[in-house]
Amino acid sequence: MNEEIIIAGFGGQGVLSLGKIIAYSGIMEGKEVSWMPSYGPEMRGGTCNVTVIISDNKISSPVVQRVDTAVVLNQQALDKFEEEVKEGGTLIYDPNGITRHPERKDINIYKVDAARLAVELGNPKIYNMIIMGAILKARPILNDENVELGLKKSLPERHHKLIPLNMEAVKSGSKGVEQVHSI
Repeated sequence: MNEEIIIAGFGGQGVLSLGKIIAYSGIMEGKEVSWMPSYGPEMRGGTCNVTVIISDNKISSPVVQRVDTAVVLNQQALDKFEEEVKEGGTLIYDPNGITRHPERKDINIYKVDAARLAVELGNPKIYNMIIMGAILKARPILNDENVELGLKKSLPERHHKLIPLNMEAVKSGSKGVEQVHSI
């Protein structure tokens, strides 16, 4: 297995944290991983993205030209990364704030209304874990036990009490994701 993922959105959506949790979860599964964040000088509200590679083999470079999976959380990310998905790959998006929906016909497309689900669960901070659930439903590359271990590794110990809520968010995202286009 070799899965190249890019997650992109605004700062404050948990993009970088989600990438880190995916990377730690991959480590817990005994995989080789690479985590490479990219963000502008702005903090919250600025654009950011993270590239994560999970592989059974050594990773020669964290730089990718095209990805297997793109997760886009705003219109700017969709505009920039829709064309970066390999033919036959997967694009996952949150339709909240999207004005032009994905148009490609040679990739699998999923949507998850993560913003709405986070409100329904009563905590906007679990937005990124709802996205995690959508990713794992569309691309089952990690198992839930290792995601929980990845959370424990990446969250400060004082926040470990929130792990059950985060795992509930993963389940919510998995149930709430909808396939829009299949190849």
